Amino acid sequence: MRHSLPLAPQFYVTAPQPCPYLAGRMERKLFTALQGEQAGELNDALSKQGFRRSQNVLYRPSCADCAACLSARIDVAAFRPTKSQRRVMRRNAALSRTATSPWASDEQYDLFRTYLDGRHGDGGMADMDMFEFAAMVEETPIRTRVIEYRTGEAPAPGREAPLAAASLTDVLDDGLSMVYSFFDPALQPQSPGTYMILDHIALAREQGLPYVYLGYWVPGSPKMGYKANFSGLQVYRGGQWQTVTDPFAYSADTHPLSVDPIAEQVGRITLPGVRPVGR
Repeated sequence: MRHSLPLAPQFYVTAPQPCPYLAGRMERKLFTALQGEQAGELNDALSKQGFRRSQNVLYRPSCADCAACLSARIDVAAFRPTKSQRRVMRRNAALSRTATSPWASDEQYDLFRTYLDGRHGDGGMADMDMFEFAAMVEETPIRTRVIEYRTGEAPAPGREAPLAAASLTDVLDDGLSMVYSFFDPALQPQSPGTYMILDHIALAREQGLPYVYLGYWVPGSPKMGYKANFSGLQVYRGGQWQTVTDPFAYSADTHPLSVDPIAEQVGRITLPGVRPVGR
């Protein structure tokens, strides 16, 4: 018997689990599979509606009484570096950038493990082995790159300089989406995490792409506060992108009516080439 995938994606909701960003809260996600010939178009369309990619899944927070997680992106044309960010660019001027295919290497995994052990030893990825890391990098049905940053000189002819940082980056029709980035914790004084965002802004500008997607900004979460330091920041809220002029105007307070029912959320999703789901 011949089987075929449904024309419209099917959306599901995860079971509640402890929130990794705000203590004492439970998170829930709305998600759908990313697969088939239309995967690229679906990823482009849903990224514009606050979704993020993880391997072959697209997801968006859909917590019962909390709407603190806001999908964030930088408007490249509106971005202006601060004095501090210009210093970061100068401190990291010796780093060289290379865009590679999404193929995991032992060197990348070693740096990834060093990064987790040094900065996120108690996080959800703390136990990831090489096979899981390879799946994170390689299981992508869309146009994805690993952006590597190396420092210093090659140790010997035919060998590359040491890997200092890397970002798993999706190429969308309207920007670059930084799926996951990591770096050598010993380089923390140089602010390599900030530098990678600044370099992606420069890369997007070179390619004529208007946005750099940063994942989720969570007001009140120290882990995510750095995203509010970039000018031109936009967040997806109330079904549209809005420019953040005052980060303190956004609250992480909970309210039982802050999130619409799942059926209404799905009903407002616009899919490529079809009418919104449920209409």
